[in-house]
Parts: sequence; structure tokens; C-alpha cells
Amino acid sequence: MSNQAEFWLSGPIEGITPMLQPVAHAILQAQREIKEALSDFPDDLLRVRPGGVASPAFHLQHIAGVLDRLFTYARGEQLSPAQFDYLKKEGQEDEKLKLPELISHLDLQVEAALKQLRETPSSQIPEPRFVGRKQIPSSVLGLLFHAAEHMQRHTGQLLVTVRVLRSGTDGQT
Repeated sequence: MSNQAEFWLSGPIEGITPMLQPVAHAILQAQREIKEALSDFPDDLLRVRPGGVASPAFHLQHIAGVLDRLFTYARGEQLSPAQFDYLKKEGQEDEKLKLPELISHLDLQVEAALKQLRETPSSQIPEPRFVGRKQIPSSVLGLLFHAAEHMQRHTGQLLVTVRVLRSGTDGQT
């Protein structure tokens, strides 16, 4: 792991309101840890599911998708047909997808998330927002926080899966 300080110990992210700093820090920390864990990771292990857990490819697709979807709801928008299509494909193992492409897509979603955090005024943070067709109530802060928390959760699962795969075991004891 990196010798760099964790993002939350590195000071504020320029242009992001103090209330949203923890969201930005969590997203950037997860992005860094993902890139470190997958450095020189072989493509032939991307779709392996040791012990039946989700594959590294799934986690990468899902993390990017969750950021996109939850930040969409935080803007007060509903999902587009393209977002629904992406959601359907998250669980499908696409042999054509390679690690650089998955990381690049994740990086684009992180950049879009940081841009949105910079553009979110403090006055908007407590505003109500609604999720999905059922219009489940949340708030701007709730959605942004959950996006970062969900990214962290899947990052942890990804890191363990990658470590098991790198060790050459199938996850069975």
C-alpha cells in the first residue's frame, strides 16, 4: 500500500465545500487504493470469482455505475436509458473489457463526481431528492454520502478478492 497520507489527512480538496469534503476524500482514497491493488493485475484474473464472490471486473463496473447513478439522483434527475443499460451489463462478464478500460471508466466517473461536488452549493446539501421509480426519499447529502460509502465497501471487497487471486488460491480453505 501507498506511503502517502490518506486523503482525509491531506487537507481540503480545492473548490469543494467543507460539508462535502468527506465524500471527496473517501472517493479519492478508494480510487487510489483500487489503482494500487490492480497495478500489473493480469486480465485473465479479472473475471475470476474465488469462492463464488464477485469478480474484480464486476466491482470495477459496479463502483463506476454506482457513482454515476447516485450522483444523478443527487442532481435531482432520473436515470437515462443508457444508465439502465449499463446497470444491466454490470453483472455480465464481458471478455472484451480489459483492465485499462475499466480503470479509465472509473477515473472518468471519479472526475465527474468531483466536478459535481465542486458545483454543489452548500445551500443545496440538505435538499430532498428521490431515488428510482418508487421515488424513495433521500437528500443531496444522503445520496452523495452513500455513493462514497458504497464505493468504499466495494473497494474493500475488491482488495480482498484481488489479494486472494494474486496469492494463487481459489479462496477455499
